[in-house]
Order: sequence, then C-alpha cells, then structure tokens
Amino acid sequence: MSWIITGTQKLDPDAAVYIDRVGAVDGQSLEEGVKLAYNTFVSGCKTDGIWDAIKASCILAGARTLNGALVPLVGTAPTNPGNVFVEADYNRVTGLKGDASTKYLDSNAAHSLSPKNNGHCSVFASEIGSTSAPKFYLGVAVAGCVTNIATSSADNGWVIHDSGSVVPVFSDAGTGLKAIARSSSSDFVRRSQGVTTNVTRTSGVGTPGAETYTIYGRNAIYLASCRLSFYSIGESLDLALLDTRVTTLMSDLAAAIP
Repeated sequence: MSWIITGTQKLDPDAAVYIDRVGAVDGQSLEEGVKLAYNTFVSGCKTDGIWDAIKASCILAGARTLNGALVPLVGTAPTNPGNVFVEADYNRVTGLKGDASTKYLDSNAAHSLSPKNNGHCSVFASEIGSTSAPKFYLGVAVAGCVTNIATSSADNGWVIHDSGSVVPVFSDAGTGLKAIARSSSSDFVRRSQGVTTNVTRTSGVGTPGAETYTIYGRNAIYLASCRLSFYSIGESLDLALLDTRVTTLMSDLAAAIP
C-alpha cells in the first residue's frame, strides 16, 4: 500500500486505500503531490467532522485515466452507461466533460443515502456548459421527493427532498462548488459562489428510495454539458466546510499535476 508520501509522513488509512485503488486502475502510481492532495482532503474532512456524512463520492480529477477517476472515494463506483465517456472527455485538472446529449454517470448511489430531512449532495463545476433548460448537474426525482441541482436559473431546480412543484429558482452561472443540504422538514440550505443561503421550503410527502442519482442529469435525462471534478451524496453536513475542502483539493491537484 502507498502509505508513505515522504520519508516521514503517513497517509490517512482511508486515503491510502483510495490512492492504491486509483493507482491499480491507472496502472501506475500517482505523483506524490496528487497523493498529498487526496490525503489532505480526506484527513481534513475528518478533522472538520464531515467525513462520515459523505456516503458516496468520486474525485473526478487527479487520476491518470478516466477509469481511475471513476474509482469511488466513498461508496459504490458509478457506471458509465454505454461507455460513452471516453478518455478525451477527461482532464486530470478540470475533470470530466458532459455533452448534454448522451453522456451521464449513474452514481449507483440510492436516493436514500440522503435520508429524508437529513441529506446533502454537491458537485464541483469547473465549466458550466450550456445553460439552456432543463439541464442538471445531478439529480433524482420520485413522486413527492425531488433532489436536484440545476445548471441555470431557467431550470428551476435547487431542491432537496422537495415535492417537485413550484420549485425555487436561482440564478447561478459561476463555477465552483454547488451544494444543497437539508436537516429539517421546514427549510434547506444551498451553497454556491462561496455563499450559503437558507431557503424556507417544506419537504415533500415522498420518501427517498432505491432510485439512483444521475450525475450530469436527473433520472438519466435532462443531460448537461458541464465539466465536473467532484461529487458527493449523503447526510446533512456543513456546506461551507465542504466547499473549503473541495476547493483546496482542486487547487492542490492543479499545482501537483505536471
């Protein structure tokens, strides 16, 4: 296992397992700086007390290959249906590019990983792509319980565990972390452009189930052309802390990759 970054520094055990799995799929060990970036992220999330709330996640950057980038940091690996994402869609620094037509990931992460009134999901967008509606960074919709993050204000969709009707509209065209979290039935919070906003919105009557989140869309439709370098799904957590950790991770990877 890749336990050593330098002659004296040990990796966090969870980071070490992830780094070894990525290296095995890539067929080559990662650069020491990339290992350090991953390790700093994992250990930092643990220090912040947000690690255990992350139930499914991929770092879609840093790995040497597309398949390496699809190794899950936490939870089940996503599926690339039809293998429509190819190496040319992947950039080690900026992540994986959708096409708003055929390309999406099935996260294989159930909606129930973000239990009703106790959930979060996030993406890190390095490119917005098309802002025509409807397009989604990520999402899953079942009757009376919709969770999604949209790519533009026209998409009417930054909600978590919502009824799906009269959805709040947000104008948001910037890159970076896009995230939503709910810890009560009466409201949820959203974060983008480094700002967390509270939204008064009662959760829907439905219940999260076995349906899985689509990355680059919702329910395998409404596909987006954004470029993403991270996603996470799970229980409610502090979005500002997650934002800081993911933003630092992307900066560290950019500095480490030749």
